[in-house]
Amino acid sequence: MRRLFSAIETVAALTLLLVAVLTAGNVLVRYAFSTQIPDWFDGSQMLQGIAMFWGIALATYYGTHIGVDIVWEHLQPAGQRRVDLVATTITAAFMIPLAWMVWVKVAGTGSQGTMDLRLPLQWFYSVAAVGATVAAVLAVVRLVHLWQGRAAAPEPLEDDVPGAAHGS
Repeated sequence: MRRLFSAIETVAALTLLLVAVLTAGNVLVRYAFSTQIPDWFDGSQMLQGIAMFWGIALATYYGTHIGVDIVWEHLQPAGQRRVDLVATTITAAFMIPLAWMVWVKVAGTGSQGTMDLRLPLQWFYSVAAVGATVAAVLAVVRLVHLWQGRAAAPEPLEDDVPGAAHGS
């Protein structure tokens, strides 16, 4: 499982890095040479979509979405588990049809391409669809783990001190 999560993190991080490099590179080329990188905007949009879907997969599994835990923090562990079960069920109920509809979009893309380089959009959409599918599967896996009483949590970093505040 650790290798799978590492691969998911790597895909999300690399595509986000490519967005940053593509955007910064385009700014540099535009100011230095008064031209643009072909399809930089379309490419950055597609890569950002890929990063988003793959990042959602991990956030869903670990339950680290942005949330307001005013009620959750004041509950006993059994109540927290129930809230987590309800929240994860709702998340899975939305992620499964979302993954399905992204695949429908991939199937309907046909031979569409980007404006300048005519790069097939289907490549980008397919990678994003796999990320959406992984997110839906991990939502169901999290639901099963919560039902069994096993909550997933991200591995602590080596420099994290137990009990230290992170300012959130």
